[in-house]
Amino acid sequence: MILSASRRTDIPNYYSEWFFNRIKEGFAYVRNPMNAHQVSRLDITPKAVDCIVFWTKNPAPMLDRLDELDQYNYYFQFTLTGYGKDIELNVPHKKDKMIPTFQKLSQELGMKRVIWRYDPVIFTKRYTHEYHLKAFSQIAASLSGYTEKCVISFVDIYAKNRKNMAHLNTYEPSKNELLEFAGKISEIAAENGISVGSCAESIDLGKCNITHNCCIDKALIEDIIGYRLNAAKDKNQRAECGCIESIDIGAYNTCKNGCKYCYANYSEENAAKNYAKYNPNSPILCSAIDEDDKITIRTTKLLKEQQLSIFNL
Repeated sequence: MILSASRRTDIPNYYSEWFFNRIKEGFAYVRNPMNAHQVSRLDITPKAVDCIVFWTKNPAPMLDRLDELDQYNYYFQFTLTGYGKDIELNVPHKKDKMIPTFQKLSQELGMKRVIWRYDPVIFTKRYTHEYHLKAFSQIAASLSGYTEKCVISFVDIYAKNRKNMAHLNTYEPSKNELLEFAGKISEIAAENGISVGSCAESIDLGKCNITHNCCIDKALIEDIIGYRLNAAKDKNQRAECGCIESIDIGAYNTCKNGCKYCYANYSEENAAKNYAKYNPNSPILCSAIDEDDKITIRTTKLLKEQQLSIFNL
């Protein structure tokens, strides 16, 4: 099993104590986001988890506790952009706080296991092409030698983020403008020893030396864990997404980063309301089991490829 922690919320930033408690006890309860009274009991012991993928804008609360993950394989997707408080409300100062945090995490884990995400790219009167290229260049220079890959994407407007983004007055560049922009991003990254991949983008950026990326990346995970995986594409993600199957232990409407582009929160008010329910000792995130809940044990197993192949010879 690949454990995702989490596309739905920033567990390393806000819920790391809960996560470490779950690791100690070896299980977690997860609500079905489509049916709140369906709850899965998930085995998250080392014998059931091939790899953990952390998604975060601030892993600082975990830095002094990484030794508690010694029995697990894992890597981080670390989002670090040039936006200010008007878009990423509660993310600490990038230059003073987040870049040093990224560098420290990389020193602990190695370049391969900390992926830089400069996404989503949003174009507005303030955040122009020129602004993004300058911000990207400054961050790339600071992360040179600390990461091997950067992931980019262009913002998508969903029903869940449309209201929060309405006041930003975003605009959509033409395809040629996007290609020119992506090409410059790729050049800047290459100058700093960083490759670039795109996340769930339909546009082909191959001419810009930008590949279609897999955030939950089979090849990377196999490299980290040292064995082949019998894992299929995640059917629950968009068609353009190249990620392999995983199980997410987060909960929607619980992230306090306050990012205007976020699809995982309906509103800051809902996130604050759910955060008030947070109990680090609970088996389920920002919730409690009640009499109407139906708990089932979710069958999980290692995805280790058992069949001998030429790669094993």
